[in-house]
Amino acid sequence: MNRQVRIWLLVGVVMIIIQMVLGAITRLTGSGLSITRWDIVMGSFYPMSDASWDHYFSLYKETPQYQKINQGMSIDEFKFIFFWEFFHRLWARIMGFVFLFPFIYFLGKKYLNRKLVVNLLWVIIMALIVASLGWIMVASGLVDRPWVNAYKLSFHLSVAMILLLLLIKTYIDYISIDVFIEKRILLFRRNMLWIIFVLSFFQFFLGGIMSGMKAALVAPTWPLINESLVPIYSINIFKMATYLSGTYEESSIAPLIIQFWHRTIAYCIFGLVLFFVIISYIRNLVSKKESLLFLVLVSIQIVLGIFTLLYSVGKIPLLFGAMHQFVAILFVSSSFVFWYKYCVLKQVEE
Repeated sequence: MNRQVRIWLLVGVVMIIIQMVLGAITRLTGSGLSITRWDIVMGSFYPMSDASWDHYFSLYKETPQYQKINQGMSIDEFKFIFFWEFFHRLWARIMGFVFLFPFIYFLGKKYLNRKLVVNLLWVIIMALIVASLGWIMVASGLVDRPWVNAYKLSFHLSVAMILLLLLIKTYIDYISIDVFIEKRILLFRRNMLWIIFVLSFFQFFLGGIMSGMKAALVAPTWPLINESLVPIYSINIFKMATYLSGTYEESSIAPLIIQFWHRTIAYCIFGLVLFFVIISYIRNLVSKKESLLFLVLVSIQIVLGIFTLLYSVGKIPLLFGAMHQFVAILFVSSSFVFWYKYCVLKQVEE
C-alpha cells in the first residue's frame, strides 16, 4: 500500500463531501439558477468587470426565477447568489484536476494495481454522470418553473452520494485485509446493517425531494405535523403516485406527504440503530466505539432535522439546513462503511 495513493484517495473523499455541502448552501441560498450557461472553459473565470457582471445579470433576468420571484433584485444581490453557484462549479473543476493529474502520475509510476484502476474508472464514470445530472437539474429551472425540479435535484444529490460511496469503497478495498469471523454473528449483523444502509440511502433521497419541494415550510412544527401526529390528509399519504407526479407544484398535499415519510423513516432508522447498538454491546458484534459513534451521528441528525423544521418559517435556515445535509452525508457514509467493512470484506469462518 502506497502512502501517497492513500492520502490522495482520502483527499478525494473530503473534497466530494465539501462539494455536497457547497451544493446544499447553493440550494438554500437560491443560487443554483444564477448561472444560465454550462461553459467548461470560460465558466472557470470569475467576472471581474462591470461589463461581465451586466452580461451575466442580463442572462439571469431572462429566467423564470428572476421574472417570477427575484424581479427587481440589485446587482449586489445577484453577485451573492452568483458567487455560491460559481464556487460550487469551480470546486467541481478543481476536484477534476486533483483527481486527474495524480491519477496519471501514479499510473506512470505503477503505484496502482489493476483492481484499484478498475474501481477508479467507475469513479470517473460516476463523476461524469453527476456532472451531467447537475446540468439537467439546472436546465429544469430555466424554462417555465422558477426553481429546479425536486426529483431531478434529488437524483443529482443521490448520485453524488453514490460517487462518494464508490470512492470510500475504493479506499477501503485499498487498505483492507479480509479476516474470519463466526457465522452466527455475520448473518445477524449483515441483515441489520444492510437494512440500515438501504433505509438511510432512501432517506437521503427523500431528503433531496423534501429540500427541492421546500416541504419544511408547510409544517414547521414538531413533534406534530401542523397540530396532528399524522396530517389530515393521512388517507392520502399512500397515494403518492397521484400527488407526487410531475405537476407536484400544483398540489398542496405533496410536500406534506414527503415530510410525513421523511419523519417516519427517520424514526425507524433511529430505532434500528439503537437496537443494533444495544445488541452490539451485548454480543460484541462490532467495535463498541464505532457503534456508539453510529448512534451519536443518527441522534445529531435527528436533532438537526428538528431544528431545521422549527426554524423553517418563511424560508429554510441556511445553517441548520447545511448542517443537516452534512451530517446526513456522514451518516449514510458510516452506514455504508459499517456494512461493507463488517459484512462484505470479512469472510465467514468455515
